[in-house]
Amino acid sequence: MTAEQTRIHLVRHGEVYNPEGVLYGRLSGFHLSDTGIQQAQAVADALADRDIVAVIGSPLQRAQETAAPIAARYNLPVDTDPELIEWANVFEGKRVGPGDGVWRDPRMWWHLRNPFTPSWGEPYKQVAARMTTAVEKARVRAAGHEAVCVSHQGPLWTVRLSLTGRRLWHDPRRRQCALASVTTLVYDGEQLADVVYSEPAGG
Repeated sequence: MTAEQTRIHLVRHGEVYNPEGVLYGRLSGFHLSDTGIQQAQAVADALADRDIVAVIGSPLQRAQETAAPIAARYNLPVDTDPELIEWANVFEGKRVGPGDGVWRDPRMWWHLRNPFTPSWGEPYKQVAARMTTAVEKARVRAAGHEAVCVSHQGPLWTVRLSLTGRRLWHDPRRRQCALASVTTLVYDGEQLADVVYSEPAGG
């Protein structure tokens, strides 16, 4: 007997309007840019005609706005799961580009001392645990069908590392998780059988 297959599409939100170039993290008021709105629609188009029975988003505005056109395609509400939220970061609201902002302030260097936990924010293990909980809830809810979870780059990449048995600490520059990308977890019954990555908005 073949186990029923369930697909969970992990979607990263689209581009954010951020003219000041700050690390917005969990701050309120950061919405999609015009490009981000187009990216969200591209994801909705790519996920059209699937067997999607639930659309779940992080509580942050940019994730909700990305989820909206997907949910509308299926006449579903956007449900909110706080477990999908962006990870906490001490540099929230600050500019963090190379040679910019926090890098010029020696008082902030202490937060950079340990990339393995990491020392600047929510521990990788904690992020992996809550994101795994969110994915598992979505899998049970959509058993035999498909669901969408809209979240953020760091948490999405961390849960992918965790679910595929890889170490959690990593170089953020090497994440395979572009804006408005889709990472699809394919389950046979309760077992993760495959991970499929795509960039319907063109990366």
